[in-house]
Amino acid sequence: MTDRSPVGVLVHGTTPPEKLVEVCIGIEKAGYGELWLSEDYFFLGGPTSAAMALQATRDIPVGIGILSAVVRHPAVTAMEVSTLTRAYPGRLVAGIGHGVPFWTKQMGLYPKSPLRSLRAVIETTRALLAGETLTIDDGPFVFDNVSLVHPNPAGAQLYAGVIGPKSLELAGEIADGTVMSVIAAPEYLRFARQHIAVGAAKAGRDAAAHRIPTFVIYRADLDGDVARAAAREALAFYLQAVGPTPMTGAYDINERLAEILALGDLDRISAALPEEWVETFTIAGTPKECVGKIRAFLNAGATSVVLAPFPAEANDSILELTAADVLPHI
Repeated sequence: MTDRSPVGVLVHGTTPPEKLVEVCIGIEKAGYGELWLSEDYFFLGGPTSAAMALQATRDIPVGIGILSAVVRHPAVTAMEVSTLTRAYPGRLVAGIGHGVPFWTKQMGLYPKSPLRSLRAVIETTRALLAGETLTIDDGPFVFDNVSLVHPNPAGAQLYAGVIGPKSLELAGEIADGTVMSVIAAPEYLRFARQHIAVGAAKAGRDAAAHRIPTFVIYRADLDGDVARAAAREALAFYLQAVGPTPMTGAYDINERLAEILALGDLDRISAALPEEWVETFTIAGTPKECVGKIRAFLNAGATSVVLAPFPAEANDSILELTAADVLPHI
């Protein structure tokens, strides 16, 4: 993947399933380096969307970012990943994380120990892919003589989708990469790199080989003010959804953020966001401005920058403008 553009695209979960193939083909043809599909509950299914994307495209890497560790038994996750990686060798990246608590709690699936559950899923998925037979009765998941009929000894790229320092260290210890959320700005990326390196050292892994695809709220427009206004609305939505986290804590703004979120109404929150936050946490502006901001994310430790265009209804025009006036300069 090193000869590919370090700029990828996150396909909107609002994309109608019947349009998914067309969208994925267009992303590859436009020259983007990666294609990512989210499994935000209850929008598009991650493995099914990935299967459609892999079948529709030629050789672009396809990532699932991310599967919740608690929504599927890891034997099912391993079965899905093995099926796709054997059919499309070297192209699938499977991201696994804690999941958004609001959604997992809707299903009554919030784990007692998110870290233990995530470790169990990644480690047992990897073991099953390698052809092992598992019998485990003392973990968060039970295995009674479970093995895959179609294992994949070549393995698969398993990434973690996490935020906090302990989770980042776990990712460095057991995962091949870490998928970064759309609020992960450069200062946080440096923070994350440090914690990933701690976990990698613990396991004797090469921290430099750890991949860090970074999702980012994105809007390019010939009118920079139009772009920043759209990014502001998207940023307000995501900040309201996730609240203060280490991603914003890296900028020492969590106290101020909590005050703004207390306004409650999304429009009021959006209006109250400082302009510098829009500049920090999003990539928005003219194509020339976006080139500089993408480079800043890459310089901070992102191994790829995965654009999440906003608003969704302008997706095609944003990606067309970016392919013409941004990608050639990265």
